[in-house]
Amino acid sequence: MAKTELTRLTLAEARDGLRDKNFTATELTKAHLAAIDAGNAALNAYLLVTGEQALAMAQLSDNRLQKGEGRGLDGIPLGIKDLFCTKGVRTTACSKILDDFKPTYESTVSQNLFDAGAVMLGKLNCDEFAMGSSNETSAFGPVVNPWRRRGKDGKLSADKLVPGGSSGGSSSAVAANLCLGATATDTGGSIRQPAALTGTVGIKPTYGRCSRWGVVAFASSLDQAGPIAKTVRDSAILLRHMASYDAKDSTSVDAPVPDYEADVGRSIKGLRIGVPKEYRVDGMSKEAEELWQQGIAWMRAAGATIHDISLPHTKYALPAYYIVAPAECSSNLARYDGVRYGLRVPGKDLIDQYENTRAAGFGKEVKRRILIGTYVLSAGYYDAYYLKAQQVRTLIKRDFDEAWSKVDVVLTPTTPSPAFGFGEKSGDPVAMYLEDIFTVTVNMAGLPGISVPAGLSSQATPLGLQLIGKPFDEGTLFRTAQVIEDAAGRFTPGERWWG
Repeated sequence: MAKTELTRLTLAEARDGLRDKNFTATELTKAHLAAIDAGNAALNAYLLVTGEQALAMAQLSDNRLQKGEGRGLDGIPLGIKDLFCTKGVRTTACSKILDDFKPTYESTVSQNLFDAGAVMLGKLNCDEFAMGSSNETSAFGPVVNPWRRRGKDGKLSADKLVPGGSSGGSSSAVAANLCLGATATDTGGSIRQPAALTGTVGIKPTYGRCSRWGVVAFASSLDQAGPIAKTVRDSAILLRHMASYDAKDSTSVDAPVPDYEADVGRSIKGLRIGVPKEYRVDGMSKEAEELWQQGIAWMRAAGATIHDISLPHTKYALPAYYIVAPAECSSNLARYDGVRYGLRVPGKDLIDQYENTRAAGFGKEVKRRILIGTYVLSAGYYDAYYLKAQQVRTLIKRDFDEAWSKVDVVLTPTTPSPAFGFGEKSGDPVAMYLEDIFTVTVNMAGLPGISVPAGLSSQATPLGLQLIGKPFDEGTLFRTAQVIEDAAGRFTPGERWWG
């Protein structure tokens, strides 16, 4: 099988091909390394390619597969978001302040994947400390979306589009066939939003389903790891291996991890689908609204029942999120002081060193959020802002709790509009924050949510639909998401302009 054909496989197809000995893990890994070598310069999805390590891991997989001792992900080449600590491999969270930091430990999620036989191709670009919705804030430069707008004449535009954020490197690499799947993190939509903008599938599991140990923290009560993949089945396979109970993470939930792949393809007949009226917001494109209606029709055709519901505190979710998240970020990022690891910019005394290091090491968006967070936590403002935002968060969760007595799954658009060009929104922080308007409620309530490609915009770029589920009911999301994938089909960038 040709190298380009190997990279076009889904993860499930590659897994089955390896087991049937149609090709080897080494051949599969070499094909992806060649694709990265040809295309990464144009996309900037990978910060670091671990070629030698990948081939060594692939050889171990080949040895096991040859003996009939293959593991669940043996030989599957994955990209690892640079927020996950990787033992002995540079981990920067795409910030200058971590400099050449090489952890002496492995994150629980990546260790779980490697224990299952997965191969690490390299570290993927992301917004600095996961703070962004377009992957324009990385200290290593922006990631480029492999999709391009198509004009009325049918020709591709030369304008580069953002891949979404913060997991833009993950979504771009998967969409461009530079890996079979990727790890990602979601604090306010950073798995689902980039998945929607690149025509990939991304699931943010229930808070506590995947360990946060070894994942560089942004906002500890909101962060959750999950996969970005080519298909619903692929994402189910990856989540099964990423998720686990972890005693090292105090927020990890001790609950069995189901075989999510078994849920893919199961009927949704009789399932109750909720459609919240509050998600019809100003600024949502006509295309997103039409796609939403199409999704409702697909659900009904598959035997589900449709129910109008109300989530009245949705309108407060975004402002509350942008109080809670910066507050937690300002606390978490206080540890980067230039003393123990990472960048150090000397000063005339210790305080001067702190100030110099943080001024040089943090980017503009990170500084903005630290300042906002420090302000809302300061004396005299804590009760007025942070405490109030936490109360709103409780009300948002209560809205969902009440909805679950009437419905099993909630269906919404993932984003208000398709992928946008570089610089179109980055100059206006509020416009950028509004990109997360449909996704932040899921994090605030600790719920699982999945984005599935469902259609194309008038300019032939992807649009996604989001499904929100009950706590720890990811299986139902995979069932329902497969209905959308079956109805809509898969979406690929088409013309390979990136090399």
